[in-house]
This record gives sequence, structure tokens and C-alpha cells, in this order.
Amino acid sequence: MRISSGTRKVRAFLDNERGSFAIIMGATMTALALAAGFAVNIAQLHNVKSNLGQALDAAVTSTARDITTGKIAAKDARDRVELFLGVNTDGDMIAGDRLVLDTLVIDKANSTVEATAHVDVDIYFPLFGLSDERRVSKTSAAVYSGKKIEVAMMLDVTGSMGGQKIKDLKTAAKNALDAFLLGQDATKPRVRVAIVPYADAVNTGSLNNVVYAEKTFTTTEPPKLDAPISASAYTAPDKCATERKGTQQFTDASPYTAMVNRDYRLEFCPTAELKPLSADLNALRKTVDTFKADGFTGGHTGIQWTWYMLSNKWKDVLPKSAQPEVHDEKKVAKYAILMTDGEFNTAFAGVGKKGETRDQASLSRSNAERLCDAMRKEGIEIFSVGFQLKEASAKGVMKNCATKDVSSIKHYYETSSGAELNQAFLEIARNIERLALTK
Repeated sequence: MRISSGTRKVRAFLDNERGSFAIIMGATMTALALAAGFAVNIAQLHNVKSNLGQALDAAVTSTARDITTGKIAAKDARDRVELFLGVNTDGDMIAGDRLVLDTLVIDKANSTVEATAHVDVDIYFPLFGLSDERRVSKTSAAVYSGKKIEVAMMLDVTGSMGGQKIKDLKTAAKNALDAFLLGQDATKPRVRVAIVPYADAVNTGSLNNVVYAEKTFTTTEPPKLDAPISASAYTAPDKCATERKGTQQFTDASPYTAMVNRDYRLEFCPTAELKPLSADLNALRKTVDTFKADGFTGGHTGIQWTWYMLSNKWKDVLPKSAQPEVHDEKKVAKYAILMTDGEFNTAFAGVGKKGETRDQASLSRSNAERLCDAMRKEGIEIFSVGFQLKEASAKGVMKNCATKDVSSIKHYYETSSGAELNQAFLEIARNIERLALTK
């Protein structure tokens, strides 16, 4: 059977697949382009929303603080929020002239500031038939009541902090103190800060009367502060304390329940003394100026005294201006900042008479984590900062001690330079303000 010329041409056309690949590739590339564009748009809108949220949180929190301290009146809140939004929005993510403060509500009955803002965003990849503009909105609220804040900063002054590192710490710590305390009425403070420098031990300064200086090796309970046998029975060579021994080792019990030990084997006492809770910015800055790097790292002892400075159980041995209040979710917030540049390695309690106290990393680490756990259970929120940490075990302790992150609030920081350390301390100060004020 012969096939006509016309029939052959039609069949040849139908059998030709050379154009199919181009058609498929065109469809595939279009789909991929759409998917990529959609992903870019999602990322863009997420960044804008995050930036807007941070800016609005900062604006509302700062405004609430200014109303609390009397810096501004409630009627001036809108101007204040708009000013902060203009200053704190990222120009690459939010066009300032398109950011709008929709509402600002001052609820005097509940002492809150609540704001809603939006920004209209030109998306990078407009999709077919859809508008190239998207609206991103955010609401934030803060309390402007007189909620008080107590902060204790545990700061590493060990030998490894020598040179530029101790200078960087002084700068970061003093900047943090400024962030906490500037702008408030020091006679009626809302925020107070304690400083706890540590090395092999903690120099208790004016609290040395609560320290039981051991004469020889002991594993027994230390006496009560008002017991017939007191620290005065033996003249201590310094004002330092090591760990509390006995049944109260991992508690914040009052010295009237049990004094804190100074192990007789202690060979080094840091010169920088702790400073109980204070709103005296100059005095706190002077304490930081006394820091000198020397000694080993009894980090859990520093944590222990950080807890004491925040514990209401210790109020009877502290001057009135330094007495911690009872933790209250609505009225009194308590925070600890723990900082180290290396692995905890020095312990006394639980070490035998002939044991080497300066080779007790495992014991110091486990005691530190146990104390942190007890502190958190008492309502103390913990931030931790590692400064040029190298040991995985040191990072592990700092991570385990820190309160678990909630929302955008970060609690564990690793820093590798003085600038990063300073930034971490300032961010913690801002986050503590947000946690204390933001609903």
C-alpha cells in the first residue's frame, strides 16, 4: 500500500519531538522562577515584620519606662513612640515615610501602653495579576507600673582575663550599668544592680562577718551567724569565701541558718569586692574599676553569691538600700547575668583533705548547674555570657545555666571580642527591660 506524500508529511510532523523539550523546559523554568520569587517575597516580609516588631517593642518599652520614671507624661506617649520608631527602624527593611503608627492606647486602669503600627512593603517579585504591595502590621504592649528590677552580675576576674580582656570587661560592664541605671531617680530606684567579681573565691567585702573561716579541714555544718561559735573565733586572713558546706550548700538560706565557709586551703583572694544591690551608679562603676585579673576559676562560688545578692532571705545581713525584695511576678523581677572566659576548675567542698582543689572542673561544673537550676526555680531569670570560650564543657555549663529562650529573648551568648562582649551586655540590659515591662 502506497502512502501519499501529504500523509507522510502529517505523520512526520506528529512524530517530531524536538520542540517538546523546549516547551517542558519553559514551563519548568517558569515554575521555578515563580517558586524562587515567592520564597524571596516571604523572606522579605518576614524580615520587615521582625524589624517592625523589634522597633515597636523598643519604642513601647522605652515609652513605658519613661512614663514610669516620670521623664514624660502619658499624654506625650504618642510623640515618644513615633520618635523611637523613626530612629530604630532599618532603612533597608522599612521605608520610614511609609511606616504608620495606627493606634496608641494608654490604659490607665491597667497601666499599659499598647501600640499598633504598619508598613506597606513593595515586594521584590510581584506575581502575575497580584498587587506589588503588601501591608505588614504589628502590635506591642508594655506596662508602665512601678515594677522593680533586681540584677546581679557575676563577672570573671581570673588570671586568664588579663591584658585587653579585663579592659574589655570593664568597658562592657560599665556600659551595662549605664543602660540599667541612667535616667532614674536614685533616691527611689526602680532598678538596682549587684556586682559579684570572682576567681578562686569571692571577696565578700563588708559581708565578711557572715564567713566562717575554717582552721583546719572540715566537712561539718558551718555554724549559724548568731551561734556561740562564730567567725570571730578565728581571724581570717582575708575577706574571701569559698562554697558553703553542709546541707545548705545548694540553697540561699540565711547566714542565720548557716554561715558560708572559707576553706582553710584557699591560697588566693581577689582584691575586687562584691557590691550588693545598689542604684548608686558611680559606686558600682568604681567597683568595676578595681578589677584585676588573677587566680583560678571557682565559677560555682560566683554563682552562689550572685544568688545570695538576689535572695530576700539575706536581707537581715544587708544594709537597707541593698536588701532584696521578695520575688513577685507583677511587682519584682530578678535577673542574674553570669559571665566567664573559661572552664570552671576550682572547688573546695566535696574535695578530700589531700585533694587538689584547683583541678576540680567536673565538680565545679556540676555544682554550678545545680545552683543555676535552684535559682531558676526561685524565679530568677538567668542570662549567661561566654567570652572567647574554647572548651565545649564551658560552653555546656553556660548554656545549661541560662534560662531557656522565650520568643525573641536570647539568654545565652558566645562572644569573641570586646565589641561583641559589650554588645551582648547591652542587649541583655535591653531584654531585661523588655521582660520586666512587656506583656
